[in-house]
Amino acid sequence: MNNNYVVITSIFEPTDAVRSFADTPDFKVIVVGDKKSPDAYNCPQVDFLSWRTQEKLGYKLISVLPYNHYCRKMIGYLHAIKKGADIIIDTDDDNIKKPHFIIPEFSGNFKAITGNKGMVNIYELYTDEKIWPRGLPLRLINAKTIADEDIVTGFLDVGIWQGLADEDPDVDAIYRLTDGKKVMFNSFGTIVLNEGSISPFNSQNTIIRKELFALLYLPSTVTFRFTDILRGLVAQPIMWAAGYKLGFTDATVVQERNPHDFSKDFESEIPMYLYTDKVIDLCIQQTSCSKSITDNLYDAYVQLEKHGIVMADEITLLNAWLSDL
Repeated sequence: MNNNYVVITSIFEPTDAVRSFADTPDFKVIVVGDKKSPDAYNCPQVDFLSWRTQEKLGYKLISVLPYNHYCRKMIGYLHAIKKGADIIIDTDDDNIKKPHFIIPEFSGNFKAITGNKGMVNIYELYTDEKIWPRGLPLRLINAKTIADEDIVTGFLDVGIWQGLADEDPDVDAIYRLTDGKKVMFNSFGTIVLNEGSISPFNSQNTIIRKELFALLYLPSTVTFRFTDILRGLVAQPIMWAAGYKLGFTDATVVQERNPHDFSKDFESEIPMYLYTDKVIDLCIQQTSCSKSITDNLYDAYVQLEKHGIVMADEITLLNAWLSDL
């Protein structure tokens, strides 16, 4: 059996979402706290890392990561890796695991979107509602991006599975401010994106195999609503170079979303709206099959820093992450 670790960051007492994973015997749950989190965590199945505990772990990243920041979740990734994780399930404290939650196989014959489609709206396959994932370029929100003939079948190696979330799925602030309808996705099964076909993916219901753990790096000098989307955009060309693909599954969690100010979310998402296409172009240009995953990751962020998408401090943080790995 694989060592399956679930990593969550939270400033709250144990939520129903945390308990839904902690009560599953096959999962080992790590919750990363912060200075706003409770000092004690009343959930004995959980390995809770308070900010004081984190300071004793000895990771270089701890000395450069800001407090009260979502990116402290990376300490949980490092902790899971140190404990021998084979698979990390990256999720949030408001995503309640459904009873049928499974980890799909990472290699096999899958339905797939043909290559070189560019950015696609994966939600089109799972609902007839007009809805799009956070990170989809705004030029595409009224477009049909996937046709029936774009679906093929083939043997593929998946590096990351992104599961959908029912009820309050991951969408941007523009959707929530203009519509905000809750959605229960239809069942479509798994779908894999061939090289050159791209979709945003997040850190809310995401399963990563250990060969790609380096790509868990969350950029810390961008806004909160951009960090995991930027991570996913950087990751995809690097995955292709290493022979892996991104896949999606039916909704396996229900999101009971923590309170948000949609206007503040919009402000936080502005860099995402501005830079998504540029990030993809830069990372594709920079990535090479002749380089390692970590070298491609480093070189991608150097380019992003040169173009003002991340700040200079990002390279310091990335170097600490790579050193700890």
